[in-house]
Amino acid sequence: MRRISHYEWRRAERKGRTISLESNHPVSADPDLGGQHVLGLDGLRGLAALYVLLFHCWLLTFPGFPENSGPSWLGWLMYGRLAVVFFLVLSGFSLAISPARNGWRQGGVARFLRRRARRILPPYWAALVLSLTVAFFIVPASHFGPPDGKTVLVYGLVVQDVFTAPTPNGAFWSIAVEAELYLLFPFLLFVRRRLGAVFLLAGVTLPTVARGLSAANATPVEGVNWLAPNLAPVFVAGLVGAGVIAAREKVRRLPWHWLAALAITPVLSLIMVKGPTWTVNHYFWVDLAAAPAMTMFIAAVATGRPAFLMWLLATRPVRSLGNFSYSLYLIHLPIVMVVVRKIAPEYVSAGLPTFWFTLTLGVPASVVTAWLFAEIFEMPFKRDRCWRSMLSAGRARWIVAGAGAAGTAAAVDDQLTGILAEGARAEGPRPRTPAPASSAAAGADPPRS
Repeated sequence: MRRISHYEWRRAERKGRTISLESNHPVSADPDLGGQHVLGLDGLRGLAALYVLLFHCWLLTFPGFPENSGPSWLGWLMYGRLAVVFFLVLSGFSLAISPARNGWRQGGVARFLRRRARRILPPYWAALVLSLTVAFFIVPASHFGPPDGKTVLVYGLVVQDVFTAPTPNGAFWSIAVEAELYLLFPFLLFVRRRLGAVFLLAGVTLPTVARGLSAANATPVEGVNWLAPNLAPVFVAGLVGAGVIAAREKVRRLPWHWLAALAITPVLSLIMVKGPTWTVNHYFWVDLAAAPAMTMFIAAVATGRPAFLMWLLATRPVRSLGNFSYSLYLIHLPIVMVVVRKIAPEYVSAGLPTFWFTLTLGVPASVVTAWLFAEIFEMPFKRDRCWRSMLSAGRARWIVAGAGAAGTAAAVDDQLTGILAEGARAEGPRPRTPAPASSAAAGADPPRS
């Protein structure tokens, strides 16, 4: 694949075209190109997951959150919750790309939910086993004590946003929120198709705002669960924002990145003036205020702007990071906790030396382990569309590997062809028209938090 230059991005931008990151060439932004995959969004997912990793390195090193007990110049690492919000906006946007290109229609509710479950649950359950092992035998992850039988039940069923239990992994709370929003996604698409974007946004956001205003001092107190209702508007903002993919050329060519910068400026100014403690205590409102800017920023990337950012997102390290960002989100926290609480005290003093030690050891260990974890527990479910095709592909890879080792590749051609044909029959016939809504939606990475 030829790597595009910054200037090619700039020329394409001036011509009002977007870039296909699959081919590294400019392509028409015509919505009929339903097969195009916006890999720039994968890069955003990877960078957001990396920020969450850095946030937890900071959080576990410097006590007293939400007060900043570390150096002031590291204060930008304190806002991991906003990365969760960005993930949810990105999730709503990514899942809605294909429906937006197909009149906001989906290819079947049951099929969408089945493929979503198959995409997110196997890696999540594997990460749950890993997290429980670390929490039981090495270092607990919960403020409520070590995990117990209730932990296994609640987190195994992904209902931690409804029921409280000692957590084996502090990052898992958002997985339950996403699961609830996935259940609502088909209904949200129906409302968008029948009643329009404004009705959908208002119908989800206004009740949330009313609930916030009715709280004491208009400041809702958020606990460790029941967060999906508060975060539903940001998910819907991403869903509605995906309409830019199928919008008129005039809309697609709007300077979305500059509009996003204008929208986020008041939010960032407020955070800087009020400080981290106020921000954390008012995340309910900060989330809602930041969501429009995040949506416009994602729309900018989806339409190929700004050029330099598109070049960055197309680089191999960022694309690779985005490819296994879900696994990185799932398993990084137990690794960082082991480094900070078990290894670092043996070699460095508390505070900034521990932070640098964690960056040096914990970040690479998390990234490498997440890549290996993804190869085993995530990628097989991304590559193959059903269990039979996945098993067939696995058998085929084993046969090819064995044949290469024995130098008898020709002898297994017939067997390999039969296995691949079996996998193709399991997948069913491939459509000749652009993929239905659920196909692209189910293939989108869950925007972890």
